[in-house]
Amino acid sequence: MTIAETLSKVFLPISLAIIMLGMGMTLIPNDFTRIIKYPKAILIGLTNQLILLPIIGFSLAIAFGLSPVMAVGLMILATCPGGPTSNLIVQICKGNIALSVTLTAIASIVSVLTIPFILSYALDYFGSGTNVTIKLPIIDTILQIMGITVIPISVGMLIRRFKTNFATRMENPMRKASTVIFVLVFIAVIAANFNIVGQAMKEVGLVTLLLNILTLGLGYLTARLFKLNLKSAISISVESGIQNGALAFVIATSILNNIEMGIPTAAYAIWMYVTGGILMWQLGKRPDVTST
Repeated sequence: MTIAETLSKVFLPISLAIIMLGMGMTLIPNDFTRIIKYPKAILIGLTNQLILLPIIGFSLAIAFGLSPVMAVGLMILATCPGGPTSNLIVQICKGNIALSVTLTAIASIVSVLTIPFILSYALDYFGSGTNVTIKLPIIDTILQIMGITVIPISVGMLIRRFKTNFATRMENPMRKASTVIFVLVFIAVIAANFNIVGQAMKEVGLVTLLLNILTLGLGYLTARLFKLNLKSAISISVESGIQNGALAFVIATSILNNIEMGIPTAAYAIWMYVTGGILMWQLGKRPDVTST
């Protein structure tokens, strides 16, 4: 197993699961029941992720005249939902964690149906010559979501329920630890993929940066347009602009058997960690409030 494979298959999932455990210790069941009672935020978030994001990706691919392979690679990225990293960023930014986790879970499951449909169209439109049938492993995808997010968060919530004082004491240390892990993962990802980072940034650096900034901005603007509070707006913004790069890379390299199509994901991963880091630095300093 190569260093990159070890990072993506072992270190990263374990790190994210630990982060989700700490995140769960900040949550109570009422955080989720409020979302169910007021579904507007979920509808806005899912519209951004599942409809507007692919449209933006498609438009950028055409506007920049990307080659068929790079265009499809960008569309792979644009069809993927937010991953556990988005939940971490929302936590550090003091957004609505329950909303973020809910959006990640729902979008990840729904995307099993939307990804094949959108990518089949993209392959046909851009004429990549890749004659494949796109079929995501539904069970594996659900188990991945359960193992990395749902189960650790549930355990954390149980700790919060039965060891409230301990969970409260651990909130700030776990948030700081999560930030450190975020930085370490970023450095590790760069180091493991150093040989393709330069090529990725040269070919699709600008277009992936625009995709990241536009989707982050659109998520925030739509949330505020529909009068959601700041915490929910942060969550929708991050969920719209931070994609599941691991899933995108698996689709490109394992399902479509084209490493080149993974180049946009490599470039996007850099921007994702940079903009995510800036958001955590700026928003994490503000007082933690409940509704502004």
